[in-house]
Amino acid sequence: MANMLALAVAGYAHAQPAGVYKNQGYALDNIGNSAVINAPTSGVCVRTTEWTPARAITECDPELVPKPVPPKPAAAPAPAPKVAAAPAPKPAPPKPVVQKFSLSADTLFDFDKAIIKTEGMKKLDDLVAALKGSQYDAVAAIGHTDRLGAVDYNQKLSERRAEAVKKYLADKGLDAGKISASGKGKSQPVTKAADCKGKAGRALHACLQPDRRVDIEVSGSKTITVSAAPAAKPATK
Repeated sequence: MANMLALAVAGYAHAQPAGVYKNQGYALDNIGNSAVINAPTSGVCVRTTEWTPARAITECDPELVPKPVPPKPAAAPAPAPKVAAAPAPKPAPPKPVVQKFSLSADTLFDFDKAIIKTEGMKKLDDLVAALKGSQYDAVAAIGHTDRLGAVDYNQKLSERRAEAVKKYLADKGLDAGKISASGKGKSQPVTKAADCKGKAGRALHACLQPDRRVDIEVSGSKTITVSAAPAAKPATK
């Protein structure tokens, strides 16, 4: 019976036009060539002579059909690149502190002179001691006179006195490269014209005393403490 079925299947397979079989490993019906013929007695698919395990189908030989490979899990997304935190802004540099120490010319110099007196040296020594213990950027010595006398003469006198102060500070150990000297003559008085109105002689000299001075301006990052200058003596121009 098996031989007859095999021959019948073989004859059926050869009776079909070439290339019409969906799967030549099994006998198919002749209605559309899509249904697999089952053996009448066993109910299993009828294999043809061209059957091989590679042509096994799930309906007939499920154990021979390779199991589908499960898809690989999707790769985890790459972590987002870490963005470096922006550095904290640097604090703004402190604004330089500019201090002005006004020393009376009467304390520093004799009348119409630019040679520093002993009393004036002591006041400058106090300033030197304070600066040596501090951070400073620049020291400016600025000479001034009162309004009495010629413009040119007062200008030169104020410059000589400022230069004398600069030299003294440098000789005492301050950085000469940080010290400047200039004179303003009688162009920047402290007193006003009405302050000494009606005065003459020694009284006028005394009234104009605040104008006769050497201002020392110190630029640095910290406040500098220097002992105050003594009261002025009226007499020096």
